[in-house]
Amino acid sequence: MKVETYLFGAIEVSPEKTLSFPNGLFAFENNKNFTLVHEEGKGDPASFTLQSLDDPSVAFQIIDPTTLGFHYELELSDEENALLKSPAAEDVAVMIILFKETEGEGTPGINPNLRAPLIINLKERVGVQKLLVKVATNVTLSNLSSAV
Repeated sequence: MKVETYLFGAIEVSPEKTLSFPNGLFAFENNKNFTLVHEEGKGDPASFTLQSLDDPSVAFQIIDPTTLGFHYELELSDEENALLKSPAAEDVAVMIILFKETEGEGTPGINPNLRAPLIINLKERVGVQKLLVKVATNVTLSNLSSAV
């Protein structure tokens, strides 16, 4: 199917490349069907665009949290496990949405939404967004220029 997108113009999306989020994403509950887009020929991408197939104007930049030094240990509820079709651990990817901080107390720039990771069953191509009340991540700092 051909999809007109805000960021990439017209793109061809094959059905096996779609991702389903049965509950949608927070504040975007009507957007349930997505595809991942990235620039071709740039090697392995560090981030992807999660493009809505339901609304071409809706797209999110997502990234593997480990590239930022964050490691999640998440426990799925029975409902989340059922929505994800009971995936094996090796079939699951955790991604976080990046957002642009424009006003307020936060540092201006691009920030990760650590409190609402995306959990995706890669084999079944279905995902959920999990809202965390408390974020307890294992942070790994690397590339430090000097010992602390």
